[in-house]
Amino acid sequence: MSQNHTNPLLDKINELPQFDRFDVKYVEEAVKEAIKQAEAIVVKVEKSPPSDPDALVRSLEEVSRLLESAWGPVDHLFGVKNTETLRSEYEKMQPLLVQFGLRLSQSQSLYKAYKSAQDALDRKKTPSALQRAIDLSVKDAELSGVALAEAQKKEYNEIQQKLSQLSTQFSNHVLDATKAFEYIIEHAESVKGMPESFLEFASQSFNESKAERANQSNPTTGPWRVTLDVPSYLPVMEHCSDRGIREALYRGYISRASQGKWDNGPLMLEILQLRKRKAEILGFKSYAELSLARKMAPSVAKVEDLSEQLLKASLVQGKKDLAELQDFAKQKNTKEPLEYWDIAFWRERLREERFGYSEESLRPYFPLDKVLNGLFDLVHKIFGITVKNADGTTSVWDSKVHFFHVLDQSNKKIAAFYLDTFARPGEKRGGAWMNDCKRRCILNDGSIQIPVAYLVCNNAPAAKGKPATLNFDEIITLFHEFGHGLHHMLTKVDVMDVAGISGVEWDAVELPSQFMENWCYHKPTLKKMSKHIETGEELPDELFDKIYAAKNYQAASMMLRQLQFGMIDMELHYRLDPSGGLDNIWALQERIASRTSVMPPAKDNRFLCSFSHIFAGGYAAGYYSYKWAEVLSADAFAAFEEAGLDDAKKIQETGKRYRDTILALGGSEHPMDVFKKFRGREPRVDALLRHSGIEA
Repeated sequence: MSQNHTNPLLDKINELPQFDRFDVKYVEEAVKEAIKQAEAIVVKVEKSPPSDPDALVRSLEEVSRLLESAWGPVDHLFGVKNTETLRSEYEKMQPLLVQFGLRLSQSQSLYKAYKSAQDALDRKKTPSALQRAIDLSVKDAELSGVALAEAQKKEYNEIQQKLSQLSTQFSNHVLDATKAFEYIIEHAESVKGMPESFLEFASQSFNESKAERANQSNPTTGPWRVTLDVPSYLPVMEHCSDRGIREALYRGYISRASQGKWDNGPLMLEILQLRKRKAEILGFKSYAELSLARKMAPSVAKVEDLSEQLLKASLVQGKKDLAELQDFAKQKNTKEPLEYWDIAFWRERLREERFGYSEESLRPYFPLDKVLNGLFDLVHKIFGITVKNADGTTSVWDSKVHFFHVLDQSNKKIAAFYLDTFARPGEKRGGAWMNDCKRRCILNDGSIQIPVAYLVCNNAPAAKGKPATLNFDEIITLFHEFGHGLHHMLTKVDVMDVAGISGVEWDAVELPSQFMENWCYHKPTLKKMSKHIETGEELPDELFDKIYAAKNYQAASMMLRQLQFGMIDMELHYRLDPSGGLDNIWALQERIASRTSVMPPAKDNRFLCSFSHIFAGGYAAGYYSYKWAEVLSADAFAAFEEAGLDDAKKIQETGKRYRDTILALGGSEHPMDVFKKFRGREPRVDALLRHSGIEA
């Protein structure tokens, strides 16, 4: 394999990305050269496919490693360090990558080689990872149009190219619309009772924003700049007593990217039309059925059955949740009926009164460093791994990004990860995610390439002169993403296509992430990661008891929200005729919202225009996966509860079984088989309802 020592995206392809040497000018050369080298490998395999199934799979892993090195860092930086020049290069290169991906998946020679390998497999003796890799390659080729007639294949490929462009455009519109919105709070009266951390953040945001300012802000007297980024938006919705400000923010949030030059409405319609046509070309009646062909859920009917079960269980309690809030607000002399922009505010007031704490009052107890140490102690206790800071051993894309090694019980390095914790409005997309930097596989020299993960959150940065702290929601998010990271990093599979999260059906991939969230409510774990930044005090038992008591506070309302998103997503991709125009989409949204909301749907809600999960992410006809996987994760955590959460020996034994199945096997077996290996049976819904405090 040729090496280009001047381009960091082509140099040392099996090593970590050289972020310190990255420049947008390298992107085009790297992508074109990587595709050229990859093409040469593919042609060689097509002309003379290895008869040994293992050799066939390994020969094409080299193609994946080339693209992982050349494009992976670019794709990552697009999410965390977005600039106009990077965006331009990204959009220019994307069609080439889509085209190469289609050429690979639609190669008749490779398909025949995989089919021959599949037919020749000895199912009793061949390792499951190799079997799955070959089976999935055959299925993916068929779902990528390998068997289509030329005219259909041409149309299919044009659709794939267009969908890739529209997805990027959709994402950029959301980022730009979010970035363009600001609300300046001028009067101190309006921020009365707001958390100190928010005032610091909003004051800093005012001073750092690019707009021309006649004055400077300070946290006490303002002005304060609010944006639609969650660390800025959410504290206002929860704590600002000025109802007018909350309404302005809420309306801004639900109408993001729904008008003007960033209007995603037409894109959304085109995406749905193209997906439907793509499914039809492949012989499916709907895009939802195409999507489920590579999911754990066997059918749309099964997905809808689970949604209806959970909806029925949570709707009655959701109505009680709302009635509670309305009564409480009335007691506090609120004359107006509650609107959507009032819910988070009154929910937080009722929580404070009922449980004696606010989300923000917990923040000083949880400095980021202490939380990380507590998380690392927990995974050491359960899984026997050690996480060790390795800052300075590799380059990073931002000075606040950290790098860690993961060691096994013999102190051998088995994985690594980057941690990018803080929000950077304007250049980093919202939300939190885990992505793979390197996947586990066997290199040409016989050595193992260890898995490396990117873990990304969007927490509020530290206030000036103070350590960074997390609120409880941010702790849960961190644990969630670390669960994804463990799934990627603790795999024992050496076949790249099914190692870690690769090859895992989309609706099972959230199991390890949601599983980790449960530990945030385990008293010894939470107390161990707490240390008040001023007093040094550990979280008091009394406060933990309140957090635990509040665990299921308004849980039915939260479940209804997730069910609504999932049901709208499935309906858009299963029953909707997108040729009916946008009015049909808004009618569908309103119809499902009226079934899943305990308040009348807001007429002007255009949240779908910023619903990147399904229009720019991988969740199309798959948003139900959060609930599907939550059933799995709740049942998996129940195994630890049954063992006894404070019985160290049994937790270790159960942790080993979980690590050896759910985490180690990755995508090498069907997720139902993996789950049954861990649990001894199929999953049940009762643990999720119990954990949510909802009666079945």
